[in-house]
Parts: sequence; structure tokens; C-alpha cells
Amino acid sequence: MLGKLGDLFRADDAVAQMGDRFDDMLTQAQELVLTAGRHYFEGPPSTAERKALLKMDVKINKLERRLRKRVVSHLALSGGADAVYGLLMMSLVKDVERVGDYAKNLSEVYDEGGGELPDGDDHNLSELLGLRETAEGLLADVGRVFSESDSDAAPTLIERGVTAARRADAMLRTVGSGPYDAATAATLILGARYYKRIIAHVVNVLTGVVMPIHKLDYYDEDELTSLREAAESGEERL
Repeated sequence: MLGKLGDLFRADDAVAQMGDRFDDMLTQAQELVLTAGRHYFEGPPSTAERKALLKMDVKINKLERRLRKRVVSHLALSGGADAVYGLLMMSLVKDVERVGDYAKNLSEVYDEGGGELPDGDDHNLSELLGLRETAEGLLADVGRVFSESDSDAAPTLIERGVTAARRADAMLRTVGSGPYDAATAATLILGARYYKRIIAHVVNVLTGVVMPIHKLDYYDEDELTSLREAAESGEERL
């Protein structure tokens, strides 16, 4: 699916600009998540850092609106010939915008009454660091997957994200029984939830590489296994 969308983006200058703007959205979302992660793990941001982060979020929102407008204009001018790909792009840009929203939420945890993270070899802190690594890693890869229409890499990345989401759920079940005060427990819970949602929306974008449009955001294990095996064998899938 995304390979055909990539061909469309290269078809003419007007449509190519949509691809460039989507790539810019992904870059901004990656930077926003990296920045929010520093705020979450290293302590509340300064006023200047907060303003810089909010500017990044506003830029993502503006890019989303401009890109959606471009898609609608292109579909109107083309007589709807590219409707499937327009619908796909509408879905993808919304997911990237939501990544920005959850990153902003992550940076605001201490503003919402969160306490300091636990020290030392705390299991749940280790799990959170793993979620951070997964979220940042997926965002680092998704731009390349998009630009190269890499349907071979996407299934493995999707599975990585799904596995991380399950680990986040397991972590949430253990925080309540841990040796934490209420503020620290809130920080752990919110961090896990926000990272889980960031990962989920990046995975949604990755499904656009390998899934037909009616299966976007679809993570059935059998389907993912089949996609991965097809990629490893070099088999073409429609």
C-alpha cells in the first residue's frame, strides 16, 4: 500500500510536496518524543524548554492541517482517482499528530502532580526505559520505512511495538503493589500509558506500509507472522 502511495508522491510536484510534509511531520514527532523523554526522565523542563516543546507541537498540528487540506484539494482536482491513497494519508497524519499530543502529555507529568521516579534497579523503571527505547527506535525507523516503502522491515517493527505495548500493560498491573508513594506511582503509570500510546500510533503508521486500507491499525498475530514470513522469503503480497 505505501509503495503505491510513494509512487503517487513522486508523480508530480504538488503531490510530492505532500510526501515532504508528511516526512517533516515524522521528523518533528521524533524530536518531540526525544525532548519529552528527557523532561520525563530528567525532571521538569524549564520555562524556555516548555515553550520550545509547545512550539514543536504547534508545528505538527499546523503540518497536519495543511497536509489534510492538500489531500482534499488533490482529490477534488483529480476527480477522486487517488481516493484510496488520500484516505490512507488522512489516517497516517492523524496518527502522527496523536504522537505529538502524547509526547506533550509525557512532558507534563510533573505538572500534573507526578513525583520523582524510583532510584536504582527498580523493575518498573527498567520497563519504562525499555518503552522509551522502543518508542524512540520506532520513530527513528518509521521515516526511513516510509521514504523507502520498506515493506520487508515493517512487520518486524510492528511486532516490536505490539510486544512493547503488552509489556506496558504488564507493568501497569504491578505498580499498584509496588513500594511507591502516590506521586511516584502516578508518574510510573502515566509514563507507561503515554509511551504505550505513542508506540501504538507509530505502529498504526507502520501498518500503512503493509496492510490494505481496511486493515489499517490491525495487528492480528497470524497476519503479522504471515507478513514477516513473506518479507523474509521475498514473496510479493497484494
